[in-house]
Amino acid sequence: MNRNLNALYAMWYRQVIRFWRAKSRVAAMIIQPIFWMIFFGLGWASAFRIGGIKGLFGGLDYLTFLIPGVLMMAIFMFSYMSGISVIWDKEFGYLKEILVAPVSRRVSILGRMLGDSTVAIIQGIIIFSVAYPLTPTLKVINMPFVMLIAFLTSLSFASIGTIVATKMRSQEGFQLIVNMISMPTLFLSGAFYPIDTMPTWMKYLAYINPLTYGVDASRLLLAGSGSFNLITDLILLLILSAILVTLATQTFKKATIE
Repeated sequence: MNRNLNALYAMWYRQVIRFWRAKSRVAAMIIQPIFWMIFFGLGWASAFRIGGIKGLFGGLDYLTFLIPGVLMMAIFMFSYMSGISVIWDKEFGYLKEILVAPVSRRVSILGRMLGDSTVAIIQGIIIFSVAYPLTPTLKVINMPFVMLIAFLTSLSFASIGTIVATKMRSQEGFQLIVNMISMPTLFLSGAFYPIDTMPTWMKYLAYINPLTYGVDASRLLLAGSGSFNLITDLILLLILSAILVTLATQTFKKATIE
């Protein structure tokens, strides 16, 4: 038991330290969402203000509507992309050491995903600190609850990234899958426009997207407007994250290195 707990902590700590030592990666992961908020958010906020269609976004101005979505977008992108480190470890041999270590494989990969989720939360706090002056009406008092939602969202997509990376043999193949899945996931989440305005067939796809509930819950907590209710979002995120973590740990348990 102690051996597994030590492995869990070691993998968690490794992911956190590994990320913060990559200064360029830290900067890129933080700057990109800020660009979205400034150039995309402020630009469209001005356009919608002229058009007088504030009611389309639940009574919110567009920037207030967008910022919770951008926050979850950053959490999603980092968590999903974290799977690439599994492929790096395959190439450099570290994964072999994990697979033959006298500890549970499930615990090892769980520690890794928890580390990635921790980093995603830290990143989210930094991004929110930058975004808050743009829309000081956001309910900063609810940030602890937003971070809980961010953790569940991050854990879900870190699990998906791990599942994909475990099956892939090259970084190029992983990047291809990431690019193919990430854009539909973002646009189906309600981060950029309300789910209620989507065509019916798109709504059904949005309902099975874990990011949808992360975006909606964070928007409810920070801006007071959403498509569902907070309890529904939280329950569905808990269920989806539990299912995805189980699939990821089971997939990693059966992993082999050729």
